Amino acid sequence: MIKFNYKFADRMIVGSDNGLDIEKEFKSYKNKIADIIKDLNQRKDKPEQWLQWMNLGYNEETVWYVKEFASMVRGRYDNVLILGIGGSALGGIAVTEALLAPYWNMLTPEQRNGYPRIFFLDNIDPDTINGLLKVLDLKRTLVNVITKSGSTAETMSQYMIIKNLMEQELGDAYRQNIVATTDKKVGVLRQLADQEGYKTFVVPDDVGGRFSVFSAVGLLPFALVGIDIDEIMNGIKDMDLALKNTDIHENIAAQAALIHYLMDTKKGKNLSVMMPYSSRLKFVSDWFVQLWAESLGKEVDKNGKKVHVGPTPIKALGATDQHSQIQLYNEGPNDKLITFIRVEEFDTNLEIPRILEYTGIGYLGGKSINNLINAEADSTRVALSDYKKPTLTISIPKVDGYNVAQLLYMLEVQTAIAGELYNINTFNQPGVEQAKNYTYALMGRSGYEESAKVLQNKMAEVG
Repeated sequence: MIKFNYKFADRMIVGSDNGLDIEKEFKSYKNKIADIIKDLNQRKDKPEQWLQWMNLGYNEETVWYVKEFASMVRGRYDNVLILGIGGSALGGIAVTEALLAPYWNMLTPEQRNGYPRIFFLDNIDPDTINGLLKVLDLKRTLVNVITKSGSTAETMSQYMIIKNLMEQELGDAYRQNIVATTDKKVGVLRQLADQEGYKTFVVPDDVGGRFSVFSAVGLLPFALVGIDIDEIMNGIKDMDLALKNTDIHENIAAQAALIHYLMDTKKGKNLSVMMPYSSRLKFVSDWFVQLWAESLGKEVDKNGKKVHVGPTPIKALGATDQHSQIQLYNEGPNDKLITFIRVEEFDTNLEIPRILEYTGIGYLGGKSINNLINAEADSTRVALSDYKKPTLTISIPKVDGYNVAQLLYMLEVQTAIAGELYNINTFNQPGVEQAKNYTYALMGRSGYEESAKVLQNKMAEVG
Protein backbone atom coordinates (compact mmCIF):
# COMPACT_ATOMS: atom_id res chain seq x y z
CA MET A 1 0.00 0.00 0.00
CA ILE A 2 0.96 3.62 -0.41
CA LYS A 3 2.77 5.17 2.55
CA PHE A 4 2.47 8.75 3.78
CA ASN A 5 5.15 10.52 5.82
CA TYR A 6 4.28 13.85 7.45
CA LYS A 7 7.14 14.11 9.95
CA PHE A 8 8.96 16.80 7.95
CA ALA A 9 5.91 19.06 8.41
CA ASP A 10 6.03 18.72 12.20
CA ARG A 11 7.23 21.54 14.42
CA MET A 12 9.86 19.23 15.90
CA ILE A 13 11.62 19.24 12.51
CA VAL A 14 10.86 22.66 10.96
CA GLY A 15 10.08 24.69 14.07
CA SER A 16 6.90 26.10 15.58
CA ASP A 17 6.66 29.04 13.17
CA ASN A 18 6.45 26.81 10.13
CA GLY A 19 5.45 23.39 11.40
CA LEU A 20 2.45 21.91 13.14
CA ASP A 21 2.14 19.95 16.33
CA ILE A 22 0.67 17.22 14.19
CA GLU A 23 -0.22 14.74 16.89
CA LYS A 24 -2.01 17.46 18.82
CA GLU A 25 -3.90 18.55 15.68
CA PHE A 26 -4.89 14.97 14.91
CA LYS A 27 -6.39 14.64 18.36
CA SER A 28 -8.09 18.01 18.13
CA TYR A 29 -9.68 17.27 14.75
CA LYS A 30 -10.30 13.57 15.33
CA ASN A 31 -14.08 13.85 15.71
CA LYS A 32 -14.50 16.41 12.92
CA ILE A 33 -12.53 14.25 10.49
CA ALA A 34 -14.53 11.17 11.47
CA ASP A 35 -17.77 13.08 10.84
CA ILE A 36 -16.53 14.27 7.43
CA ILE A 37 -15.57 10.76 6.33
CA LYS A 38 -18.89 9.34 7.50
CA ASP A 39 -20.81 12.13 5.80
CA LEU A 40 -19.02 11.74 2.46
CA ASN A 41 -19.68 8.02 2.41
CA GLN A 42 -23.33 8.49 3.37
CA ARG A 43 -23.87 11.12 0.68
CA LYS A 44 -22.07 9.36 -2.16
CA ASP A 45 -25.15 7.42 -3.31
CA LYS A 46 -27.47 10.42 -3.20
CA PRO A 47 -28.23 12.39 -6.39
CA GLU A 48 -26.78 15.86 -6.97
CA GLN A 49 -24.06 15.42 -4.34
CA TRP A 50 -21.38 14.98 -7.05
CA LEU A 51 -19.83 12.11 -5.14
CA GLN A 52 -20.52 9.26 -7.57
CA TRP A 53 -16.80 9.19 -8.36
CA MET A 54 -16.45 7.35 -5.04
CA ASN A 55 -18.36 4.43 -6.59
CA LEU A 56 -16.49 4.19 -9.90
CA GLY A 57 -14.14 1.47 -8.64
CA TYR A 58 -17.13 -0.88 -8.35
CA ASN A 59 -18.68 -0.21 -11.77
CA GLU A 60 -18.21 -3.67 -13.27
CA GLU A 61 -20.71 -3.00 -16.05
CA THR A 62 -18.60 -0.15 -17.46
CA VAL A 63 -15.46 -2.26 -17.20
CA TRP A 64 -17.15 -5.08 -19.11
CA TYR A 65 -18.37 -2.81 -21.92
CA VAL A 66 -15.01 -1.08 -22.22
CA LYS A 67 -13.08 -4.37 -22.37
CA GLU A 68 -15.53 -5.80 -24.91
CA PHE A 69 -15.16 -2.80 -27.23
CA ALA A 70 -11.36 -2.70 -26.86
CA SER A 71 -11.18 -6.38 -27.75
CA MET A 72 -13.48 -5.91 -30.73
CA VAL A 73 -11.40 -3.12 -32.32
CA ARG A 74 -7.95 -4.46 -31.48
CA GLY A 75 -5.73 -4.48 -34.55
CA ARG A 76 -8.09 -2.30 -36.55
CA TYR A 77 -6.39 1.03 -35.81
CA ASP A 78 -2.81 2.29 -35.66
CA ASN A 79 -3.70 5.33 -33.58
CA VAL A 80 -6.10 6.41 -30.86
CA LEU A 81 -6.82 10.13 -30.77
CA ILE A 82 -8.48 11.60 -27.68
CA LEU A 83 -10.35 14.89 -28.07
CA GLY A 84 -10.97 16.44 -24.67
CA ILE A 85 -9.87 19.23 -22.37
CA GLY A 86 -9.41 19.54 -18.61
CA GLY A 87 -10.79 16.53 -16.79
CA SER A 88 -11.59 14.82 -20.08
CA ALA A 89 -7.88 14.56 -20.87
CA LEU A 90 -5.62 15.18 -17.87
CA GLY A 91 -6.39 11.92 -16.09
CA GLY A 92 -5.94 9.96 -19.30
CA ILE A 93 -2.60 11.63 -19.96
CA ALA A 94 -1.41 11.07 -16.38
CA VAL A 95 -2.24 7.35 -16.36
CA THR A 96 -1.07 6.49 -19.88
CA GLU A 97 2.21 8.33 -19.35
CA ALA A 98 2.68 6.44 -16.09
CA LEU A 99 1.73 2.95 -17.25
CA LEU A 100 2.69 2.67 -20.90
CA ALA A 101 6.30 1.99 -21.82
CA PRO A 102 8.33 5.20 -22.07
CA TYR A 103 8.26 6.70 -25.57
CA TRP A 104 5.29 4.48 -26.39
CA ASN A 105 4.41 6.26 -29.62
CA MET A 106 7.95 5.82 -30.95
CA LEU A 107 7.95 2.04 -30.46
CA THR A 108 7.27 -0.35 -33.32
CA PRO A 109 3.90 -2.13 -33.47
CA GLU A 110 5.68 -5.30 -32.40
CA GLN A 111 7.19 -3.56 -29.38
CA ARG A 112 3.71 -2.31 -28.48
CA ASN A 113 2.30 -5.85 -28.79
CA GLY A 114 0.05 -4.67 -31.60
CA TYR A 115 -1.61 -1.94 -29.56
CA PRO A 116 -2.03 1.51 -31.14
CA ARG A 117 -0.24 4.74 -30.44
CA ILE A 118 -2.21 7.26 -28.38
CA PHE A 119 -2.46 11.02 -28.77
CA PHE A 120 -4.34 13.62 -26.73
CA LEU A 121 -5.51 16.89 -28.24
CA ASP A 122 -6.19 18.79 -25.04
CA ASN A 123 -5.78 22.30 -26.41
CA ILE A 124 -6.85 24.32 -29.44
CA ASP A 125 -3.51 25.65 -30.61
CA PRO A 126 -3.88 25.61 -34.43
CA ASP A 127 -0.22 24.78 -35.06
CA THR A 128 -0.39 21.74 -32.79
CA ILE A 129 -3.63 20.49 -34.34
CA ASN A 130 -2.41 20.97 -37.91
CA GLY A 131 0.92 19.39 -37.02
CA LEU A 132 -0.73 16.28 -35.60
CA LEU A 133 -3.10 15.94 -38.55
CA LYS A 134 -0.11 15.93 -40.89
CA VAL A 135 1.38 12.86 -39.21
CA LEU A 136 -1.80 10.86 -38.51
CA ASP A 137 -3.44 8.60 -41.05
CA LEU A 138 -7.08 9.28 -40.16
CA LYS A 139 -8.16 6.15 -41.99
CA ARG A 140 -6.26 4.15 -39.37
CA THR A 141 -7.21 6.32 -36.39
CA LEU A 142 -9.93 5.81 -33.79
CA VAL A 143 -11.13 9.16 -32.47
CA ASN A 144 -12.61 9.29 -28.95
CA VAL A 145 -14.54 12.54 -28.40
CA ILE A 146 -15.03 13.24 -24.68
CA THR A 147 -17.37 15.91 -23.32
CA LYS A 148 -20.31 15.36 -20.99
CA SER A 149 -22.18 18.50 -21.98
CA GLY A 150 -21.40 18.16 -25.66
CA SER A 151 -21.07 21.94 -25.83
CA THR A 152 -17.42 22.32 -24.82
CA ALA A 153 -16.21 24.75 -27.48
CA GLU A 154 -12.64 23.48 -27.59
CA THR A 155 -13.50 19.79 -27.92
CA MET A 156 -16.41 20.23 -30.30
CA SER A 157 -14.41 22.51 -32.61
CA GLN A 158 -11.76 19.78 -32.81
CA TYR A 159 -14.49 17.24 -33.50
CA MET A 160 -15.94 19.34 -36.34
CA ILE A 161 -12.54 19.67 -37.99
CA ILE A 162 -11.69 15.98 -37.76
CA LYS A 163 -15.18 14.75 -38.67
CA ASN A 164 -15.03 16.86 -41.83
CA LEU A 165 -11.62 15.44 -42.80
CA MET A 166 -12.70 11.88 -42.05
CA GLU A 167 -15.80 12.21 -44.20
CA GLN A 168 -13.62 13.39 -47.07
CA GLU A 169 -11.23 10.46 -46.69
CA LEU A 170 -13.56 7.64 -45.65
CA GLY A 171 -17.01 8.59 -46.91
CA ASP A 172 -19.86 7.13 -44.87
CA ALA A 173 -17.48 4.63 -43.26
CA TYR A 174 -15.99 7.40 -41.13
CA ARG A 175 -18.58 6.65 -38.46
CA GLN A 176 -16.70 3.49 -37.51
CA ASN A 177 -13.69 5.65 -36.61
CA ILE A 178 -15.46 7.80 -34.01
CA VAL A 179 -16.56 6.86 -30.51
CA ALA A 180 -18.21 9.37 -28.17
CA THR A 181 -18.02 9.54 -24.38
CA THR A 182 -20.76 11.87 -23.20
CA ASP A 183 -23.98 12.23 -21.23
CA LYS A 184 -26.35 9.27 -21.22
CA LYS A 185 -29.40 11.23 -22.39
CA VAL A 186 -28.86 14.89 -23.23
CA GLY A 187 -26.45 17.30 -24.88
CA VAL A 188 -25.23 18.14 -28.36
CA LEU A 189 -22.76 15.26 -28.58
CA ARG A 190 -25.36 12.74 -27.39
CA GLN A 191 -27.71 14.00 -30.09
CA LEU A 192 -25.01 13.85 -32.76
CA ALA A 193 -23.86 10.39 -31.67
CA ASP A 194 -27.42 9.04 -31.87
CA GLN A 195 -27.95 10.61 -35.29
CA GLU A 196 -24.63 9.40 -36.70
CA GLY A 197 -24.71 5.97 -35.07
CA TYR A 198 -21.43 6.32 -33.18
CA LYS A 199 -20.47 3.83 -30.52
CA THR A 200 -20.95 5.64 -27.21
CA PHE A 201 -19.86 5.43 -23.59
CA VAL A 202 -21.35 7.34 -20.69
CA VAL A 203 -19.96 10.04 -18.44
CA PRO A 204 -21.93 9.24 -15.27
CA ASP A 205 -24.22 11.72 -13.60
CA ASP A 206 -22.84 13.46 -10.52
CA VAL A 207 -19.22 12.92 -11.58
CA GLY A 208 -17.33 16.13 -12.34
CA GLY A 209 -14.70 16.12 -15.06
CA ARG A 210 -11.76 16.38 -12.71
CA PHE A 211 -13.03 13.31 -10.82
CA SER A 212 -13.84 11.26 -13.95
CA VAL A 213 -10.56 9.46 -14.62
CA PHE A 214 -11.90 6.09 -13.43
CA SER A 215 -15.10 6.31 -15.47
CA ALA A 216 -15.26 5.47 -19.18
CA VAL A 217 -13.53 8.83 -19.69
CA GLY A 218 -10.28 7.20 -18.65
CA LEU A 219 -10.97 3.46 -18.77
CA LEU A 220 -11.73 3.39 -22.50
CA PRO A 221 -8.44 4.99 -23.61
CA PHE A 222 -6.55 2.79 -21.14
CA ALA A 223 -8.09 -0.42 -22.44
CA LEU A 224 -7.56 0.57 -26.09
CA VAL A 225 -3.79 0.69 -25.55
CA GLY A 226 -3.62 -2.50 -23.48
CA ILE A 227 -3.51 -1.17 -19.91
CA ASP A 228 -4.94 -3.66 -17.41
CA ILE A 229 -8.04 -1.89 -16.12
CA ASP A 230 -8.86 -4.74 -13.74
CA GLU A 231 -5.61 -3.97 -11.91
CA ILE A 232 -6.65 -0.31 -11.76
CA MET A 233 -10.06 -1.16 -10.34
CA ASN A 234 -8.51 -3.42 -7.70
CA GLY A 235 -6.26 -0.56 -6.61
CA ILE A 236 -9.22 1.81 -6.26
CA LYS A 237 -11.29 -0.67 -4.27
CA ASP A 238 -8.49 -1.45 -1.83
CA MET A 239 -7.72 2.23 -1.31
CA ASP A 240 -11.41 3.06 -0.95
CA LEU A 241 -11.70 0.45 1.81
CA ALA A 242 -8.68 1.91 3.60
CA LEU A 243 -10.03 5.46 3.32
CA LYS A 244 -13.39 4.54 4.83
CA ASN A 245 -11.54 4.29 8.14
CA THR A 246 -12.72 7.23 10.26
CA ASP A 247 -9.63 7.22 12.48
CA ILE A 248 -7.34 10.00 11.27
CA HIS A 249 -4.33 8.06 12.54
CA GLU A 250 -5.14 5.35 10.00
CA ASN A 251 -6.47 7.41 7.08
CA ILE A 252 -3.71 8.94 4.93
CA ALA A 253 -6.08 11.04 2.80
CA ALA A 254 -7.51 12.63 5.93
CA GLN A 255 -4.04 13.25 7.31
CA ALA A 256 -2.89 14.97 4.11
CA ALA A 257 -6.08 17.04 3.84
CA LEU A 258 -5.88 18.28 7.41
CA ILE A 259 -2.19 19.13 7.20
CA HIS A 260 -2.71 21.09 3.96
CA TYR A 261 -5.68 22.92 5.47
CA LEU A 262 -3.88 23.86 8.68
CA MET A 263 -0.68 24.83 6.91
CA ASP A 264 -2.74 27.23 4.80
CA THR A 265 -4.98 28.66 7.51
CA LYS A 266 -2.54 28.67 10.44
CA LYS A 267 0.92 28.94 8.91
CA GLY A 268 0.35 30.90 5.70
CA LYS A 269 1.46 28.06 3.41
CA ASN A 270 -1.01 28.76 0.62
CA LEU A 271 1.12 27.29 -2.17
CA SER A 272 1.00 23.51 -2.61
CA VAL A 273 3.81 21.96 -4.66
CA MET A 274 3.41 18.45 -6.09
CA MET A 275 6.84 16.99 -6.94
CA PRO A 276 7.11 13.36 -8.06
CA TYR A 277 10.58 11.85 -8.36
CA SER A 278 9.64 9.85 -11.44
CA SER A 279 9.31 11.09 -15.01
CA ARG A 280 6.51 8.60 -15.52
CA LEU A 281 4.51 10.40 -12.81
CA LYS A 282 5.20 13.88 -14.21
CA PHE A 283 1.67 14.33 -15.50
CA VAL A 284 0.12 13.26 -12.21
CA SER A 285 1.14 16.75 -11.10
CA ASP A 286 -0.72 18.30 -14.05
CA TRP A 287 -3.83 16.29 -13.15
CA PHE A 288 -3.49 17.25 -9.48
CA VAL A 289 -3.20 20.95 -10.32
CA GLN A 290 -6.68 20.92 -11.87
CA LEU A 291 -8.12 18.73 -9.11
CA TRP A 292 -6.82 21.00 -6.34
CA ALA A 293 -7.37 24.37 -8.03
CA GLU A 294 -10.90 23.89 -9.36
CA SER A 295 -12.08 22.08 -6.27
CA LEU A 296 -10.70 24.33 -3.54
CA GLY A 297 -10.40 27.76 -5.12
CA LYS A 298 -13.75 29.32 -4.17
CA GLU A 299 -15.11 32.83 -3.61
CA VAL A 300 -17.87 31.85 -1.18
CA ASP A 301 -18.38 29.13 1.40
CA LYS A 302 -21.46 26.94 1.83
CA ASN A 303 -23.14 29.71 3.80
CA GLY A 304 -22.69 32.25 1.01
CA LYS A 305 -19.99 34.15 2.90
CA LYS A 306 -17.15 35.55 0.77
CA VAL A 307 -13.99 33.73 1.78
CA HIS A 308 -11.71 33.61 -1.30
CA VAL A 309 -10.01 30.39 -0.18
CA GLY A 310 -7.84 27.84 -1.87
CA PRO A 311 -4.16 26.84 -1.81
CA THR A 312 -2.50 27.39 -5.18
CA PRO A 313 -1.13 24.14 -6.67
CA ILE A 314 2.26 24.13 -8.39
CA LYS A 315 3.71 21.30 -10.43
CA ALA A 316 7.34 20.26 -10.27
CA LEU A 317 9.44 17.23 -11.22
CA GLY A 318 12.30 15.69 -9.32
CA ALA A 319 15.17 15.70 -9.90
CA THR A 320 14.74 18.14 -12.84
CA ASP A 321 13.31 21.02 -10.82
CA GLN A 322 16.00 20.82 -8.17
CA HIS A 323 17.90 22.83 -10.77
CA SER A 324 15.15 25.38 -11.35
CA GLN A 325 12.75 25.75 -8.41
CA ILE A 326 14.50 24.49 -5.28
CA GLN A 327 16.63 27.62 -4.91
CA LEU A 328 13.38 29.56 -4.51
CA TYR A 329 11.85 26.97 -2.21
CA ASN A 330 14.88 26.92 0.07
CA GLU A 331 15.75 30.61 0.28
CA GLY A 332 12.57 32.31 -0.89
CA PRO A 333 9.30 33.00 0.95
CA ASN A 334 8.25 30.30 3.40
CA ASP A 335 4.75 30.06 1.95
CA LYS A 336 4.78 26.55 0.48
CA LEU A 337 3.97 23.00 1.48
CA ILE A 338 5.81 20.58 -0.80
CA THR A 339 4.60 17.03 -1.42
CA PHE A 340 7.14 14.57 -2.79
CA ILE A 341 6.11 11.34 -4.51
CA ARG A 342 8.81 8.72 -4.12
CA VAL A 343 8.96 5.42 -6.03
CA GLU A 344 10.42 2.56 -4.01
CA GLU A 345 11.08 0.15 -6.87
CA PHE A 346 11.54 1.12 -10.52
CA ASP A 347 10.77 -1.32 -13.32
CA THR A 348 14.37 -1.38 -14.51
CA ASN A 349 17.81 -0.85 -13.03
CA LEU A 350 20.54 1.27 -14.58
CA GLU A 351 24.09 0.93 -13.29
CA ILE A 352 26.64 3.72 -13.51
CA PRO A 353 29.88 2.22 -14.87
CA ARG A 354 33.11 2.33 -12.88
CA ILE A 355 34.98 4.71 -15.16
CA LEU A 356 36.63 8.10 -14.71
CA GLU A 357 37.62 7.05 -11.20
CA TYR A 358 40.54 9.48 -11.26
CA THR A 359 38.15 12.46 -11.57
CA GLY A 360 35.82 14.21 -9.20
CA ILE A 361 32.86 12.16 -10.46
CA GLY A 362 34.44 8.77 -9.90
CA TYR A 363 32.43 8.29 -6.71
CA LEU A 364 29.32 7.66 -8.85
CA GLY A 365 30.80 4.53 -10.41
CA GLY A 366 29.27 1.29 -9.20
CA LYS A 367 26.13 3.04 -7.97
CA SER A 368 22.84 3.06 -9.88
CA ILE A 369 20.61 5.76 -11.31
CA ASN A 370 17.90 4.21 -9.13
CA ASN A 371 19.96 4.97 -6.02
CA LEU A 372 20.74 8.43 -7.28
CA ILE A 373 17.19 9.63 -7.91
CA ASN A 374 15.95 8.49 -4.50
CA ALA A 375 19.05 9.95 -2.85
CA GLU A 376 18.13 13.22 -4.57
CA ALA A 377 14.60 13.01 -3.18
CA ASP A 378 15.78 12.27 0.37
CA SER A 379 18.51 14.91 0.36
CA THR A 380 16.17 17.57 -1.01
CA ARG A 381 13.65 16.83 1.73
CA VAL A 382 16.33 17.18 4.41
CA ALA A 383 17.81 20.31 2.81
CA LEU A 384 14.38 21.94 2.81
CA SER A 385 13.98 21.12 6.50
CA ASP A 386 17.32 22.85 7.16
CA TYR A 387 15.66 25.99 5.81
CA LYS A 388 12.57 25.28 7.96
CA LYS A 389 10.44 24.47 4.91
CA PRO A 390 7.73 21.83 5.56
CA THR A 391 7.31 18.82 3.26
CA LEU A 392 5.22 15.68 2.94
CA THR A 393 6.21 12.44 1.23
CA ILE A 394 3.98 9.90 -0.51
CA SER A 395 5.81 6.64 -1.22
CA ILE A 396 4.45 4.14 -3.72
CA PRO A 397 5.92 0.64 -4.04
CA LYS A 398 6.18 0.82 -7.85
CA VAL A 399 4.60 2.50 -10.85
CA ASP A 400 1.91 0.05 -11.93
CA GLY A 401 -1.84 0.15 -12.44
CA TYR A 402 -2.67 -0.89 -8.90
CA ASN A 403 -0.49 1.73 -7.20
CA VAL A 404 -1.17 4.59 -9.62
CA ALA A 405 -4.90 4.04 -9.15
CA GLN A 406 -4.43 4.09 -5.38
CA LEU A 407 -2.44 7.31 -5.62
CA LEU A 408 -5.00 9.15 -7.73
CA TYR A 409 -7.97 7.94 -5.70
CA MET A 410 -6.24 8.92 -2.46
CA LEU A 411 -5.68 12.44 -3.86
CA GLU A 412 -9.35 12.65 -4.87
CA VAL A 413 -10.51 11.74 -1.36
CA GLN A 414 -7.92 14.10 0.13
CA THR A 415 -9.43 16.90 -1.98
CA ALA A 416 -12.99 16.09 -0.90
CA ILE A 417 -12.02 16.11 2.79
CA ALA A 418 -10.10 19.36 2.37
CA GLY A 419 -13.16 20.96 0.79
CA GLU A 420 -15.24 20.04 3.81
CA LEU A 421 -12.62 21.55 6.13
CA TYR A 422 -12.77 24.79 4.14
CA ASN A 423 -16.59 24.54 4.23
CA ILE A 424 -16.87 25.16 0.49
CA ASN A 425 -18.57 23.39 -2.42
CA THR A 426 -15.74 21.21 -3.69
CA PHE A 427 -17.52 20.16 -6.84
CA ASN A 428 -18.61 23.32 -8.65
CA GLN A 429 -16.51 25.76 -10.72
CA PRO A 430 -18.40 29.02 -11.24
CA GLY A 431 -15.18 30.87 -12.07
CA VAL A 432 -14.63 28.56 -15.04
CA GLU A 433 -18.20 28.93 -16.24
CA GLN A 434 -17.91 32.73 -16.44
CA ALA A 435 -15.00 32.50 -18.89
CA LYS A 436 -16.88 29.86 -20.90
CA ASN A 437 -19.88 32.15 -21.21
CA TYR A 438 -17.73 35.00 -22.47
CA THR A 439 -16.16 32.68 -25.02
CA TYR A 440 -19.58 31.62 -26.26
CA ALA A 441 -20.48 35.30 -26.57
CA LEU A 442 -17.33 36.20 -28.52
CA MET A 443 -17.86 33.29 -30.91
CA GLY A 444 -21.48 34.30 -31.60
CA ARG A 445 -23.40 31.53 -29.84
CA SER A 446 -27.14 32.14 -29.79
CA GLY A 447 -28.49 33.31 -26.45
CA TYR A 448 -25.30 35.09 -25.39
CA GLU A 449 -25.89 38.40 -27.15
CA GLU A 450 -26.09 40.43 -23.92
CA SER A 451 -22.88 38.88 -22.64
CA ALA A 452 -21.26 39.77 -25.96
CA LYS A 453 -22.22 43.44 -25.53
CA VAL A 454 -20.87 43.54 -21.98
CA LEU A 455 -17.65 41.84 -23.02
CA GLN A 456 -17.11 44.07 -26.06
CA ASN A 457 -17.62 47.17 -23.91
CA LYS A 458 -15.10 45.97 -21.36
CA MET A 459 -12.58 45.12 -24.06
CA ALA A 460 -13.10 48.51 -25.73
CA GLU A 461 -12.32 50.28 -22.45
CA VAL A 462 -8.86 48.73 -22.19
CA GLY A 463 -8.07 48.60 -25.90
